[in-house]
Order: sequence, then structure tokens, then C-alpha cells
Amino acid sequence: MILCDSAQVADGKLYILGGGWSMTGPDPVPSAIALKIDVGWHEAEAPHHWELFLEDADGRPVLVETPEGDHPIEVRGEFTVGRPPGIPEGSPIDVALAVNLGPLPLAPGTRYTWRLSIDGDSETDWLLGFTTRPAVPAEP
Repeated sequence: MILCDSAQVADGKLYILGGGWSMTGPDPVPSAIALKIDVGWHEAEAPHHWELFLEDADGRPVLVETPEGDHPIEVRGEFTVGRPPGIPEGSPIDVALAVNLGPLPLAPGTRYTWRLSIDGDSETDWLLGFTTRPAVPAEP
């Protein structure tokens, strides 16, 4: 996973603009998460469910106000990968995903983490942390 300004998938490849940052803001700006997932040979041909959860420094869900009340910031999707012809049996198969996000109302001077889950499982290295810059005091 990598944080970026924008991402796109075309022909199975990730195209990343402004990638590799870990500090943003303090004002809300659009952002994206580019993911390259290695799917095991035995997991090909089956549907997989993925989720990204935005959490604060204490691991709690980050909430955003909506007309229906506060909701956690989460993104979900599905993917299925086939076994390409000519790939040796047992090889992992790449899946590229691009998740583009609008400006998120995040608190300045705060640490956040995107946590990835695939089929309900999450690993300790499936985390992507970033910090929002402190707010700049208004001049009198």
C-alpha cells in the first residue's frame, strides 16, 4: 500500500501521481491509496472482499458527520483473480487496486492509520500511517 495524491489501474498496472507521502493537510485535500495484492495460487478463481478502515492513533474508528449521524470512514470492494495462462503453478498473482478519496475532514496535528482487511483477515504490515500537519494560527 502507498499513499498518493491520485491513482489509477490500467492493464493491471498501477499509475500513481504524487506517491509516497506520510504527511498531509492541515486542510482537507483529495488523496488515494494504491494497493498491489499478491493472491496465492490456491486463492485464485474465488471472490475476495477487501476493506480499508481509517483509525486514529489509539486504533479507534475515525468518524465523519453525515445527515444520518456519525459514521466510520471505511472503503470496501471485491476482486476475483484468474490464473493467467503460462504462469507456473503455485505462483502468486498480482491484483492492483486504486482507491481515490475526496477531501476528508481530519483533525490537524493528528496521527491516522489506514488498516487493510481481506476476507476478514488483517496482518500487522497491512497498515498505512500518516500525520496531518498542525493548524497554522491565523495572524491577528
